[in-house]
Amino acid sequence: MFRPCIDLHEGKVKQIVGGSLTDSGAGLRTNFVSERPASWYAELYKKDGLKGGHVIQLGSGNEAAARAALAAFPGGLHLGGGVNLDNANGWLDAGASHVIVTSWVFRDGKLDFDRVRALVAAIGKERLVLDLSCRVRDGKYWVVTDRWQKFTELEVNRHELERLAAFCDEFLIHAADVEGLCGGVDLELVQRLAEGSPIPTTYAGGARSALDLEEVTREGGGKIDLTIGSALDIFGGNGVRYEDCVAFNRRLASPT
Repeated sequence: MFRPCIDLHEGKVKQIVGGSLTDSGAGLRTNFVSERPASWYAELYKKDGLKGGHVIQLGSGNEAAARAALAAFPGGLHLGGGVNLDNANGWLDAGASHVIVTSWVFRDGKLDFDRVRALVAAIGKERLVLDLSCRVRDGKYWVVTDRWQKFTELEVNRHELERLAAFCDEFLIHAADVEGLCGGVDLELVQRLAEGSPIPTTYAGGARSALDLEEVTREGGGKIDLTIGSALDIFGGNGVRYEDCVAFNRRLASPT
């Protein structure tokens, strides 16, 4: 299935090359900056029945835009970026169906299960998405935090996926090495996720054509959803038509 996205940077909807996003902002590579507000995209997704997309705040200055998107599609979007124990319920009250958490549950490169349990106790596992976005090092996939710049000690593999599934409703996983490059999806990662994840999982990174949607659905055994960003026409791309993604989902929902 296709899952939509709204990536926010400095209050605007943007498509950014993932590996170029740093704390200083130096070297940032941007594929697209929208003239439309985040709420426009949320309204579009609502109209087309695309639930479960993610709104990601890439740094500060995005809260107003994020809240506007959630208000435009209440209960239809996940919210990530800067989420922690103190503000998670506030984002749910603002209209998010789930909150997405990464960096806050890691300390010194290790997953802090006390923080995970505290978050689950506060909002319930059914409202939590764990972001396990990763990069490759020494042939393995490692979760990265802090705008995908810091490697953690958590490897994305079957054991960890099964262990963490007890604490959340879904996984969101960007392949940060290929994010925003439109050079093709990381099918090896897709296959690993399909083999190891026992809960709904969304993959993002590298999609460049409608064939990628078919390929991820096939290689993922129908268990892995795909987010398409920079290649999508509503984000200035020329590789994928948004209306084709909507039609793809409708065909899957009604195969006859």
